[in-house]
Amino acid sequence: MPPLLFRVLLLLVAPASVTVPTGTDLQVRLTSEVSSDKPSGRSVTAVVTAPVFLGSSLAIDAGTNLKGKTADAEAATAAVSGAAEKPARLRVQFDQIESPSGGWKPLWAVVSDVDNARETVDQSGLIVGITASETYKSRLDQGLSKLATRNSQMAQILSGVEDAVVKKVDPSITYKPGVDLTIKLTRDLTWVAPIKPNSIAEVSPADKLEALVTAEPFRTVAQNPPKPSDMTNLMFIGTEEQITKAFTAAGWFPASALGRESKMETARALIENRGYNEAPMSILNLDGQPPTLALQKQNDTFAKRHHIRIWQRPDKFNGKPVFVAAATHDTSITLSPESHNFTHGIDPNIDKERSMVVNDI
Repeated sequence: MPPLLFRVLLLLVAPASVTVPTGTDLQVRLTSEVSSDKPSGRSVTAVVTAPVFLGSSLAIDAGTNLKGKTADAEAATAAVSGAAEKPARLRVQFDQIESPSGGWKPLWAVVSDVDNARETVDQSGLIVGITASETYKSRLDQGLSKLATRNSQMAQILSGVEDAVVKKVDPSITYKPGVDLTIKLTRDLTWVAPIKPNSIAEVSPADKLEALVTAEPFRTVAQNPPKPSDMTNLMFIGTEEQITKAFTAAGWFPASALGRESKMETARALIENRGYNEAPMSILNLDGQPPTLALQKQNDTFAKRHHIRIWQRPDKFNGKPVFVAAATHDTSITLSPESHNFTHGIDPNIDKERSMVVNDI
């Protein structure tokens, strides 16, 4: 009998061409510095941090590179000789995106938000800085000026103390590599979707994982005063060293312990209207225990920050340590009439913050 002959048909799967519509948001992270104090036309680079989906299909994967240039850069100017004070200005224009098949494609987009920034962004994508005259530092100076008209000696003493403790406010717009931006497409992007997206393998056995998650406590309790606080919304399976390494690589910092020095540095950050990467966090307990790790990610203002508290649990999964975490996003800061202390306002959408952490690390 003649041998059976099989014809093998090799199917070459061509990348799918998609149209990413105008108005689509891209979450990106700067990989180069930008500054309003440097001339326009400086090169700027960034990387996409969150995948973009069209329906259930992946369109743009995390890790996609962008490049462009700065424009409309203007340094802040003080009010002198009757001229009004002017805030710093800067435009970051990304105009090219790296295709998964190689090469670069043109991109039309504007910056619509800068994460945890003290600056504002208008509809055209222009970033507008703060004015030094509206900071707490300026208010202190104004108060000392008034005091000088009544008691010049005391005003001089207090002014000397202020100068020794508080630095001059820097109103420039300076974003280091690692600052997160949201950019919005202003034209449709004809794009070749990746054939094989980056993915994370499922954790198994799924039934045991589900039982573990269900059994974990879901609500923290503030230490002082003791009352229900943040919800837990993340679980990590691995070592403390692995968790710390992942967050450090993504630009997170450990929070300093509450104490005289950290409280003083917090006050300086508020007065000078700047960030404080290691700012202390209030203690929240889970099952009566303080967090194993307390980490945060800021930009250039203490009023806004991502922060996460992580507790090691007594359980293990597949022989590995288990950690439960509560991640929240501080979006404002106010003086509490109850505690007579500054308190942060929190974005209630903790599912969004959970996604941010997952994409970040």
